[in-house]
Amino acid sequence: MADTDASPATNCVEKLKTYVRTRKGTILAVEILLSFIIIICYAASLYGGYSAVAIFEMIFAIIFFVLFMMDFDKQLQFINWPWTDLFRAGIGALLYIITSLVCVIGGAGDGARIAGGVFGLIAGILFGYDAYTVFLDIKSTRGHNPASTDDRV
Repeated sequence: MADTDASPATNCVEKLKTYVRTRKGTILAVEILLSFIIIICYAASLYGGYSAVAIFEMIFAIIFFVLFMMDFDKQLQFINWPWTDLFRAGIGALLYIITSLVCVIGGAGDGARIAGGVFGLIAGILFGYDAYTVFLDIKSTRGHNPASTDDRV
């Protein structure tokens, strides 16, 4: 048996604390929190169908949070995780902005729907920022080969 003082649960809690302090961890944690708030707002409104976007985006954010926190992205090399995260964040931003605009514009008399729409617009901006930061990471890690100055073509 191994001589360790920490249990696996303590190790997981330590990974959680250190990952939330990173930029990506903070963004994903706020995305999860905003999605949860949006689910509550849409569930309290007269039109609960808009909560599907928030539910799916919260589930995907939780999956990516756990994957990145536990470093499963480094173990599962057959998936290009930055591009997958870029598509997740980009599609989330687009869906949140569209559904939130529909809710804010057509939500007269339904305060919970308007509140969900406002939080959805904030979440759309956050998801867009997440997609932008992932895009910058992909752009900076991609090798840039300078153009050849050789006259022999």
